[in-house]
Amino acid sequence: MSGQILVIGAANTDLTAYVDRIPEGGETIHGSNFTTGFGGKGANQAVAAKRAGADVALIAGLGADIFGENTKAHLEAEGIDTSGIFYGKQPSGVAHIWVDAKGENRIIIIPGANLELTEEFISNAVLQSPNLSIVVAQCELPQEFAIAAFKSAKTKKVITILNPAPAVTLFDELIALSDWIIPNQIEFDSLTNRRTDQNIEEQIKNFYPEKNLLVTLGSNGAILRTSHGEIIKVTAPNTEVIDTTGAGDGFVGAFAAALNAGKELKTALEYAIRFASNSVSKKGAQSSYPTDLKIN
Repeated sequence: MSGQILVIGAANTDLTAYVDRIPEGGETIHGSNFTTGFGGKGANQAVAAKRAGADVALIAGLGADIFGENTKAHLEAEGIDTSGIFYGKQPSGVAHIWVDAKGENRIIIIPGANLELTEEFISNAVLQSPNLSIVVAQCELPQEFAIAAFKSAKTKKVITILNPAPAVTLFDELIALSDWIIPNQIEFDSLTNRRTDQNIEEQIKNFYPEKNLLVTLGSNGAILRTSHGEIIKVTAPNTEVIDTTGAGDGFVGAFAAALNAGKELKTALEYAIRFASNSVSKKGAQSSYPTDLKIN
């Protein structure tokens, strides 16, 4: 399998403030730095998969503004197929991000033109994609968008990967259409109503056992459970954490690229963790993704 990866998701501009600590309600503090960069879960995962060595296309919505123009130019410079970009009447999406001294972040997303995508547009874009092998979606946009993409993907018999982020209550139809479900630990706990005193491995074994499940655990690595019940655990390397923004998206994109390249699951998991761990040592989302860790 080495066809094209198609990602459906938001493309935003990240407006990031770096502070020693997150301010309390009603409090004003000084920050140490401010950056403008490219983000959005869909665009992040597309860029990560491309930098990992895959052929990638993106379906997203942009506004007719400077943010939209810059985003499209950036995606094309990365080598991503932008024929699935939809131009709406609203402004392009933005994300306001606060990053504290420990590298932890708080994010507010205004999706803008991303929400002007339609199920028909998405479905047609998937159906018209040649040499398609994997379709990836998240929950930053309405689940109906992911369902439309995955329904069309199933008619082409390609793999579907759902990253249920941010955490939401998933529609049964979306779960049914997903071959892979890849949440982080917080998202997994939300999906399963898991208490922190409950064994996460037992929960992983029992969560939709007919699906392939991969739960990322931050600095503790990740646990993968196949639809046949096989469990694979991989730890993460020790890394100086500067900024965790976009690390989960980097993991998903890199893992999709490794699957697309036909790598064994443990190899794919190890590679995705290495890719994401590398990214947290640098500031930003897409700007932090390595260019020298290709899977092939």
